[in-house]
Amino acid sequence: MFIGFFLDLKEAKLPVSLREYLTLMEAMSKNLAAYSLDDFYYLARTSLVKDERNLDKFDRLFGQHFKGLESPADAPYEIPEEWLRKLAEKLLTEEEKKQIEALGGFEKLLETLRRRLAEQKGRHQGGSKWIGTAGTSPFGAHGYHPEGVRIGQEANRNFRAVKVWDKREFRNLDGHTELGTRNMKLALRRLRQFAREGAAEELDLDDTIRSTARNAGWLDVKLVPERHNAAKVLLLLDIGGSMDGHVRLCEQLFTAARAEFKHLDSFYFHNCPYEALWRDAMRRHVERTPVNQVMHTYDASYKLIFVGDASMSPYEIREPGGSVEHWNEEPGEIWLRRLLATYGNAVWLNPVPERYWESTPSIAMIQEVMEGRMFPLTLDGLDRAMRRLTR
Repeated sequence: MFIGFFLDLKEAKLPVSLREYLTLMEAMSKNLAAYSLDDFYYLARTSLVKDERNLDKFDRLFGQHFKGLESPADAPYEIPEEWLRKLAEKLLTEEEKKQIEALGGFEKLLETLRRRLAEQKGRHQGGSKWIGTAGTSPFGAHGYHPEGVRIGQEANRNFRAVKVWDKREFRNLDGHTELGTRNMKLALRRLRQFAREGAAEELDLDDTIRSTARNAGWLDVKLVPERHNAAKVLLLLDIGGSMDGHVRLCEQLFTAARAEFKHLDSFYFHNCPYEALWRDAMRRHVERTPVNQVMHTYDASYKLIFVGDASMSPYEIREPGGSVEHWNEEPGEIWLRRLLATYGNAVWLNPVPERYWESTPSIAMIQEVMEGRMFPLTLDGLDRAMRRLTR
C-alpha cells in the first residue's frame, strides 16, 4: 500500500526521494500515526512534501490512493466539540441553532453520532436515521439536514454540514495557477541576498557567549545590524492599453515586491521601452525620465524585471516611429537591448497565459530579444524567474 502511494507520487512528478519515504516508514514503525487515517495523512504530508506548491497535488493523490479506506471498527470516532461549536457559528442560522438546542444540543448530536457508528453494520442509502447517502439523516453524505455531520463526501451540496472531511485547502498554491496575494510573496522570496546593514541593534548571541567566556564570566553583550534582503530590484511595468485587464494582478505584484525588497525602484512604459520612462502615468507626457539617466542612476548590481503582456504591433519593436504614443527615433528593440546590456540579470514577466505566446508575433519577438528569459506570471513562472535572477 505504502510503496504504491510512493510510486504514485513519483509518477505525478512530486519531488519525493527514497530517503523521505524511509523516514515515513521509520515514523510508522514507531507507531506515530497509530490507527488514524488523519494522523497518517499529516505524517505523510510532513515527511514527503517539501514545497507548499505541491500540497494540493499531494491532497488529490492521497484521496485517490486511499479512497474507501476506513479506520478499524474499534477505533474511536472523536470529533472535538469545541471545533463543532466554532464552525456552527459560521454555518448555521439562528433558527437552526435553536433547533439543535431543542434536540439536546451538540452533546446530543455527538452522542447520537457515536452510537450510530457503533450500531450500523453496513452501507445505507436514503432514510433519516443511519449514516449513509441521499437521505435526511444528520450524518453522512449527499443528503440534507440542518444540523448534519458530513462524512465521506468530496464537496458541498446544501452547505449544511458541520464537519467537512478531505477539504482541499491548498489549491491556490498550485504552481500553475495565476498568482494571488496569498502566495506572491512566497515566490519573490527566492530572490533573497541577506546582508547586515545599519545600526547594531540585534543581539549576536554566539559572539556574546564567546566574549563573555573570554571576559572571565562578566557579561559582554555584542550587537549586530539587523539582517535585510539586500537584493536590489528595478521594476519596469507596462501600463495602459491591453494591460488594463491585468491591472489588479500587477498591483498585487507591486505590493508584494515592495514588502519583500528594501531596495526597489519602479518606472512605467507603454508596450515597449523607448528613450524615456515615467513614474506617474497621469503625467507621463510632462514628467519623464530618460532611460540613459536610469541606467546611470541604478548600477549593474540591480536585478531588472519587466512586467508586460508584450502584445503590440511588431513595428513598435523593430521600426523607428513605431510607437503609438510618440515618434521614436530608434526602435524599441534598441532600447531594450541597451537595458539588457546594462543589467545582466533581467527577466520579463508576462500575465498572458503561456499557451497563447506562439500565436502573438510580438511576444515571440520580445522573447527572442530576452533570449528566452520570459516567464508566465504564475507561481511557477515567478519562481523560475527568481531562480534565474539569482544566477
